[in-house]
Amino acid sequence: MNYETVPEVFTGKDLNYLCDMFHWHYGAFKKTINRIDNVEDEEIRELMEKASDIFYNHMEIVLDILRQGGSNE
Repeated sequence: MNYETVPEVFTGKDLNYLCDMFHWHYGAFKKTINRIDNVEDEEIRELMEKASDIFYNHMEIVLDILRQGGSNE
């Protein structure tokens, strides 16, 4: 089920899902940015930078959901 707005109450299952999503993207982000400096091929470096931006944006989305949860803002 897709929500247009963030629900006011999160279940434990919801929080577990959001935590898993955040940790997966955080791990991928961290591994990617830590290895960019070791890559000599410019095209691969650019792809890794784009991927790290995507991972970071997804972490921000999860944090925004958590910030909105339980409030009527």
